[in-house]
Formats: sequence, structure tokens, C-alpha cells
Amino acid sequence: MVTIAAQFNGPDSSGNGGYVAGMLGGELGSAGPATSTLRVPPPLNVPLSWERDADELRLLTAGGAVVGTAKPGEFVRKAPPCPTPDQAVEGLAAYPGFHHHPFDRCFTCGTQRDPGDGLRLFTGPIGDGLTAGPWTAHEAFAGEDGTIDVPVMWAALDCPGGWAADFTRNTIVLGRMTAEILRRPATGEPCLSVGRLHAQEGRKFLTDTALYTGDGELLGRAEQTWILIDLADFG
Repeated sequence: MVTIAAQFNGPDSSGNGGYVAGMLGGELGSAGPATSTLRVPPPLNVPLSWERDADELRLLTAGGAVVGTAKPGEFVRKAPPCPTPDQAVEGLAAYPGFHHHPFDRCFTCGTQRDPGDGLRLFTGPIGDGLTAGPWTAHEAFAGEDGTIDVPVMWAALDCPGGWAADFTRNTIVLGRMTAEILRRPATGEPCLSVGRLHAQEGRKFLTDTALYTGDGELLGRAEQTWILIDLADFG
């Protein structure tokens, strides 16, 4: 059994997409990229269970509804480039969420979360369809080895893509995420985050994200599909 704690929300009433996708990817445990697909808004603070067969891993509610699935994945695009430290500072200053945020208590990018409670990862536009921002993981997210865990790493790779698609104009939620972690950063290690909008296809927004060290080492990357929603209808 597993539970998504309320701390790890995206919208107030459901799990952070990147965090839950990372729970799936981490449990899958395969080498290389993993693709997680969210089927329903992930419920918070309720018992969930794993189901696995030869083709995929599934996260299920007590009633048997599929919350999400995971299977080995592959990337179809190159990772977005590492921003310079100056570009990251520029992106932070331009973060649209300081002025309007549809999910201001989001675990990853919510402005109403305290340090150590949320990630406070804020990325704003720097031109060429890119968002960027500096980020350093708080010591509260340290595992036994001092690095952040897999779901938190996926969460850090999540919302910069949503801001590249502009949350202020488009209320979107994560539908699918393919990610690979090359190295989990230590808490206190300065990082540079970047997001890129690749394309819009109707209600779908295709984005790419990456997390780098200040020296340009690629720590992890992701490709995402976001779905445009009517916030009034979102559970």
C-alpha cells in the first residue's frame, strides 16, 4: 500500500503530477527513461496499491480505478539547453506566478508554500520559448544519503514545462511525463532549471524540461504532455 501525502499536491485537492509520476517511475525501477501516464486526478491521503504485469505498472485506488501507469519510455527530442546563471536569475525575476497562479499551493511551484514544505521552484520566460530559474533543494528533502528522492526529482522536472506553456493563460494539468534521472542532487546544491514549449496540439501542450548543475552537468530531463482543463470541472 502507498499514500500520496497532502503535502505533495498540485491543485489543492489532488496530487502533484510530477511527484505522482515519479512515484510510478521510481516503483517501476527500470533503467533508462520511464513514461508515467496519469489517468485521473491523483487522490490525497487515501490508501492506494500497486499492480504489475509484464507490460506496465499501475497505481490503483481501493475500488480498483487506475490512477496512473508506468512503463519503460524513450525521448523523442533533445533536452532543452542549460541556461546561464544570469538567465536563471532573469527568469526568476519574470516568474508569472508571482502575479497570477492557478495553483498557488502547488508542491513544486506554489508561491504560498514555505521553504522546506514546497520546492519553491520558480521559472519565468527568458526568450526563445524557454523558461528558467535557479533552484536549490531544501535540507528537508534530503534522503539518508543527503540527496533528494526520485519523486521529488520528478516534481522538480514538472512545473517548468507548465510555465513554458504559460499557466497564466492556459489552466493545464500533467497528463504524461517521460523522465530520466542521471544524478540526484544533494540538498543545498545549486541547480539551474529550464523548460521549453515544443508544440500545442488542440488541448495538448508538449513541453520539455531539464535540471542542470551550475557547471552545466545534466542531472535529469523530461518530456511532458499537458492537458487544458476547465478549472471549475476539475476534481
